[in-house]
Amino acid sequence: MTRPVVHVCWTDLDVYGLDMPHLRALLSASENERASRFRFEHDSRRYIARHGLLRLLLARALHTTPTALRFTTNTYGKPALVGNDLHFNMSHSHGLALFTWSHDVEVGCDIERQDSRIAGESIPEQFFSVSERHALRRLPASMQTEGFFNAWTRKEAYIKGHGEGLSLPLDSFDVSLGPDEEPALLRGCDGWSVQCLEPEPFYPAAIVAAAPSWRMEIHPLHPAALLADTLHDVAA
Repeated sequence: MTRPVVHVCWTDLDVYGLDMPHLRALLSASENERASRFRFEHDSRRYIARHGLLRLLLARALHTTPTALRFTTNTYGKPALVGNDLHFNMSHSHGLALFTWSHDVEVGCDIERQDSRIAGESIPEQFFSVSERHALRRLPASMQTEGFFNAWTRKEAYIKGHGEGLSLPLDSFDVSLGPDEEPALLRGCDGWSVQCLEPEPFYPAAIVAAAPSWRMEIHPLHPAALLADTLHDVAA
């Protein structure tokens, strides 16, 4: 039996030379309106870049044009394509964006920039399960930041992939978190599995899929080239 395939790529949204007018032209009216509401220009620019690039990637996967895509959301805000069952998800942290999509299976992803201050705060006690809290605090102090973000990215990716938002409490399921452990979704995650990567140093990421086994395909993403190829195809 062929394993499901999950496609993954990432990019720096702050890269110099992105064609922002063309990226913005790909967005819907509601996306453009939201982009205009950001207080800071760099936040607006990053929003336009990641949503424009998402459209370019999904359009290429579906052999269509970016502006032809129509999005909807479920009750909990998870996005989907109207009239198409291509599964996708997106995450970003600061200027780094992560994209994943699959023709075969539901997916979710999360990326975070490690911050040692967060691991020592009360977030684990508020949101992690009892077993996860114990596992985290048993780690040497020097490994707790990595352990915290291992857990956080896996839990966030699962929440996003599952599509029920925080109506599915973060402490209602368990994930592995030890730096020396195999990444895994544990209690409460039946039928789902996780793979992890670090697209850039100190930016851990997790990809989940609704299958016990699946194959990850990583694609290089060169935003300027992707946009230029799309414009060429449209002109042709």
